[in-house]
Amino acid sequence: MKFSLTICLLLISFNSYAGVSKWIDADGKVHYSDMPPADIKSTTIRKAGAPENSSQASGVAAPKTLAEREADWKKSQKAKEEAAQKELKEQEAASIKQNNCESARTNLTTLENSPAIATYNSKGERTIMDDSIRKQRIDEARQAVNNFCN
Repeated sequence: MKFSLTICLLLISFNSYAGVSKWIDADGKVHYSDMPPADIKSTTIRKAGAPENSSQASGVAAPKTLAEREADWKKSQKAKEEAAQKELKEQEAASIKQNNCESARTNLTTLENSPAIATYNSKGERTIMDDSIRKQRIDEARQAVNNFCN
């Protein structure tokens, strides 16, 4: 039983690779067959040995294989991952910039609003910042605010 079923399937599969021709008889009826009559002009629709869903026969691209679809999926996953990493880096950079902006503004506010600012010299002694150094530090703080906050 299995042997005869195998033979039938094998014979049917050979027929699927046969050429198909279109021809019109004397009455104007259209016929499709693998062998047109010799005295009638026919048009070949599919050449023998070409599969039906061939991209050459239909002019349509053949469906992608499993390997091609998997490669496309991996490529899209990689692109999504790279976009997510890029967005994460941008968020981290924005967070760092925001923290730097807040620190620069706090520093500027302290320099502008404090009556006397104490600093420590290289010997560890406490000294009061004079007006010229204070003005220089305020200018530096304003420049830092402009760099980080704009």
